[in-house]
Amino acid sequence: MRTLAVIPARLGATRLPRKPLRLLAGIPLVVRVWERVRDSGIAERCVVATDSDEVATAARSYGAEVAMTSPDHPSGTDRVAEVAGRPEFSGYDAIINVQGDEPFVAVDALRGATEMVAQRGFPLGTAAALAGLEVLMDPNVVKVVAADDGRAMYFSRATIPFLRDRADASLLRDHIWQHVGVYAYSPEALSQWVALPPHPFERIERLEQLRPLAAGLAMGVACIGDAGLRGIDTEDDLIRANAEWTTFNPGQN
Repeated sequence: MRTLAVIPARLGATRLPRKPLRLLAGIPLVVRVWERVRDSGIAERCVVATDSDEVATAARSYGAEVAMTSPDHPSGTDRVAEVAGRPEFSGYDAIINVQGDEPFVAVDALRGATEMVAQRGFPLGTAAALAGLEVLMDPNVVKVVAADDGRAMYFSRATIPFLRDRADASLLRDHIWQHVGVYAYSPEALSQWVALPPHPFERIERLEQLRPLAAGLAMGVACIGDAGLRGIDTEDDLIRANAEWTTFNPGQN
């Protein structure tokens, strides 16, 4: 199975201005993500997708392949779909979408999401890690409930599954899954996803993965051991990531 990885990156973030170009251990964040995906060996080809000349110049200066995309995309998924739909990026069996603010993305998540499409036959794939009660109760963390065959049933920041009878908390064991925001698609499923109108559940939860689910597209969830370190959304996240970098990447600058 031939796999293409696409890292969408834009400069328009408000919580962390100019996020792709902010430095993580002295190198632009988007380059750190590209290095992580490239070094994982999951994809045959890894490309940064951006509408910014500055981001493109920075990425290319470190050897990354770059695809310039429209500035009008409402989401990273749409940006990935533009790249995947171009003739020069055709012929791939699976496309991976890795957000440009995830320099610590778990390799198991990349591999697992891809295998959901390439080996298990799901049109869409993602990953999740077994978590505890602290994650279940945290509205900042997205949870997923999956069927016995691995198909995602629902995603939410709410408490899912909800334990009605709190006297039997043992029922929750092995059923609290923290979503890891990596996606894999077959080319056809990616085209279908972006052609769909936003769904009310997507608008309510602010989770775009509910759009294909509501339309009946099956998304396989790969279960991995560790969700990995958090992505970078704020100034505090960037400070934390710089502090964690040496431990996460011993021997690297």
